[in-house]
Amino acid sequence: MDNDTIDVLQDLIKTSNDGQKGYQAAAEDVKSPEIRAFLTAGAQRCGEGAIELSHLLRALGKEPPEGGTAAGALHRGWLQIKAGVTTTDLAIIEECERGEDRAKAVYKKALEKNLNADVRFVIERQYQGVLENHDRVHALRDRLREGAVV
Repeated sequence: MDNDTIDVLQDLIKTSNDGQKGYQAAAEDVKSPEIRAFLTAGAQRCGEGAIELSHLLRALGKEPPEGGTAAGALHRGWLQIKAGVTTTDLAIIEECERGEDRAKAVYKKALEKNLNADVRFVIERQYQGVLENHDRVHALRDRLREGAVV
């Protein structure tokens, strides 16, 4: 059993769980129905990623973690506080972008590990999805900063 692979998968599952919960929390706080749909779709993508990673972990004989990370919980708490204080969709999207920055870093670090080919393939594919999510959130943030209606 490869401990690096198990640790990586557990970390990525927690990160995906954080993303799913973060997007869900953000969707509850935004005013725009279009942004809410965007965030709900992001939550779904993160959830699907966690499920795929969980299958890989189970194939190695380990049960996946159910929760997220402490940093993710802190981020969601900050998101809720910020949403309560600023109540702007822009502020919420800016926090989502911070979450995506963290996910990018976790996936990049995971790919630096010695992983078997099957696991590496899935993580590389998911990393591309993380980059796409980040780019989508970044573009939305820019449109909101410009005052464009979403």
